[in-house]
Amino acid sequence: MRVGLVCPYSFDSPGGVQNHVLGLADFLTAAGHDPYVLAPGECSPAAAAQLDPARFTSAGATVPVPYNGSIARVNFGPLSAARVQRWLLRGDFDLVHIHEPITPSISVLTLWASDVPVVATFHTATPRSRSMQLARSALRPAIEKIDAGIAVSEAARRVVVQHLGRDALVVPNGFFFDDFARPEPAGPWRGGEHPRLSFLGRLDEPRKGLDVLLEALPELLFRIPTLEVVVAGQGGRTLPAGCRSVGAVSDVDRVDLLTTSDVFVAPHTARESFGIVLLEAMAAGAPVVASDLPAFVDLLQSGRQHGPPLGVTFRTGDPAALADAVATVLAPADGETRRATAIRARQASRRYDWSVVGAEILRVYETVRAAAQPALRTAAPTAARRRMTGRHDESA
Repeated sequence: MRVGLVCPYSFDSPGGVQNHVLGLADFLTAAGHDPYVLAPGECSPAAAAQLDPARFTSAGATVPVPYNGSIARVNFGPLSAARVQRWLLRGDFDLVHIHEPITPSISVLTLWASDVPVVATFHTATPRSRSMQLARSALRPAIEKIDAGIAVSEAARRVVVQHLGRDALVVPNGFFFDDFARPEPAGPWRGGEHPRLSFLGRLDEPRKGLDVLLEALPELLFRIPTLEVVVAGQGGRTLPAGCRSVGAVSDVDRVDLLTTSDVFVAPHTARESFGIVLLEAMAAGAPVVASDLPAFVDLLQSGRQHGPPLGVTFRTGDPAALADAVATVLAPADGETRRATAIRARQASRRYDWSVVGAEILRVYETVRAAAQPALRTAAPTAARRRMTGRHDESA
């Protein structure tokens, strides 16, 4: 299958949607398919390490826009629309998979322009999204072109149902489990002689919740004086005594950090649709403490039918509750419980490996293509139909 993957956000800055698109392209290539990616900006060195640059097309320079509690680097307008049209024509795709299809970006431009089957993945979990509310009426003709909708979590699915009036199949984000397979560290604690707490996220983005962790820090250090707190992520931020900043980390350093963490804290405050960073911590064997956002609760409760939760949640935005949860996880008397939970969580995280998630997405592709075949046989000869029938009418 020739698949066109559309990412609305630039690969110049790391992000969940970008990582998902890169991982999916990697899986599809390994599975014998032919994926090509369209995104704004450039294919960064980190992206090029995972995606053959020959499979990448830039939709042009980006503009930073506040979106979903963050800064999204997107592009839009007549020049972008022309680039989208050229990419679709040259790509001759069997199917186009658009991520965040109603974001004002090349995603919605591709949705308008595509004349082949369309799969769309919704990543956003913002119940009061004004853009989603406006999209239902303003973009209805475009939305009706989506042959199959995917939501990365139940939280994201609920937003699709609420604002767009249609359903979506839940297929979670994927990751490469084996990247986090490291031997268990030796020593009394995973981080060495003292317990280590880690935080990973953009430091200057309020919804990532670093402020909640920092407010909890005095109580944490009072209750666990030997606690080592490591903060990783992009963004300029002055941290108080008791925190060690390691800045932005590479993929290798990210694994090292999680593998040597005795507790990983995700104090995010809003707009999280999945929680891939929780999965990475689980796969690395790090016990997880997370705010009780719906997407995080869904993820950590996914093993309840076989036992207790896969991590500990606390009331979102509550520093005291965060401190209590961390102290409980790190209590010496609970060492066996901590290790048993981490083992269960690591096993459960395998379900999100790309070998599983990618296969689910492929089944969606196959269903959509099968349903489109009768229409392709009777419709005007698009590029895809010309390839299927062997026609090469230059005037088409």
